[in-house]
Amino acid sequence: MHSLEKLIESRQAQVGIVGLGYVGLPLAVEFAGAGLRVIGFDMQPAKVDSVNSGVSYIGDVPDERLVPLTKSGRLRATNNLSDLGQCDAICICVPTPLDKNKTPDISYVASTADAIAQNLRDGQLIVLESTTYPGTTEEIILPRLTATGRTVGKDFYLAFSPERIDPGRKDFTTANTPKVVGGVTPQCTELAAALYSTFNPRVHRVSSPRVAEMEKLLENIFRLVNVSMINEMALLADRLGVDIWEVIEAASTKPYGFMPFYPGPGLGGHCIPIDPFYLSWKAKEVNFSPRFIELAGEINDMMPHYVTTKVIVALNRQKKCVNGSKILVLGVSYKKDVEDVREAPAVHIIKELWRKFALVTYCDPHVRSLSIGGRSVERVELTDEALREADCVLILTDHTAFDFDRVAEKSRLIVDTRNAITRRDLSHVYHL
Repeated sequence: MHSLEKLIESRQAQVGIVGLGYVGLPLAVEFAGAGLRVIGFDMQPAKVDSVNSGVSYIGDVPDERLVPLTKSGRLRATNNLSDLGQCDAICICVPTPLDKNKTPDISYVASTADAIAQNLRDGQLIVLESTTYPGTTEEIILPRLTATGRTVGKDFYLAFSPERIDPGRKDFTTANTPKVVGGVTPQCTELAAALYSTFNPRVHRVSSPRVAEMEKLLENIFRLVNVSMINEMALLADRLGVDIWEVIEAASTKPYGFMPFYPGPGLGGHCIPIDPFYLSWKAKEVNFSPRFIELAGEINDMMPHYVTTKVIVALNRQKKCVNGSKILVLGVSYKKDVEDVREAPAVHIIKELWRKFALVTYCDPHVRSLSIGGRSVERVELTDEALREADCVLILTDHTAFDFDRVAEKSRLIVDTRNAITRRDLSHVYHL
């Protein structure tokens, strides 16, 4: 048995997690909970202090899970990258954003690889989890590590294992969602599989990092294309005077050949609106035009404008102008029952409403403050008075905490983008 595999199986290995965000912190907690020693690395002092104090800033990691791990010394956080040399295995969970031209920004991955190379020692396993284009592991990370004079598969080990985080989900988590691993060499794959098997018995091996990198993109493209398709159907159904929600309900009675997707104000979160365009960008290198991805992105990008137009039309039917109207937004996170506002449609919709001089406030039990372009959005409690005073209540996220029967009863005008209010006999409620 390989010496590193022995360390992993005996729970004597020390694991480094670079990036303590929505992916890194849950991963660190799982490794520490499995008995491994974990060092979390993050450049934000607030996150480091929070982890070391046992205070979680991620909804999927409750304080009661974090506290015993930090108190026992199983998990600690630092911004000192020289400690990377103490780790037997290192997982890279840093951001991979797009710029305004939808070009991949892999600077965080590259700088992390540089830091690892500076502290690399023989026998270490490096695993990239950040979603990226096929080839990143071998084109960006591998050359930086081999530049130290070491050989992959002999002196160090390198693999890719895509994160599969769905914030707020309770049935499938980091602990039980199958892990895909693809190493640069077969030994790299086996060591990465052994590492993740410490907390998750369901590990699927693939032949290379490129397969694992593209597999993650396929997952996200599948959802992007299907959600964008149903959004386009919603736009068409609206013009035809057909209730798209009733259409979906009817189609869902078919026990085969149909999977329901639902329209909304736009896709949010770090993955679906962003990750597919890594493949779109990479495809251009080989003279391929990924038309489904780009068309789906265009439709998704249209939805915030469509929602804003829906609000304007609804106000017009009440003989009101959007200029000066009080718009109360219910829910600003990108999905139900989470605090994550990354790429949230609400951000784009509020900006557009501001440009039309609407007076916007929001209510969200999971988001305590919201700033858009340096301008704060006023947060209010969901009181009867707030509902009555609003010229239009705009439902963007259907949080469980909202009493939508009460919202329907107390509001003068509602635009519902989530089918949160299922009654169709209410003349003051406009659905997507």
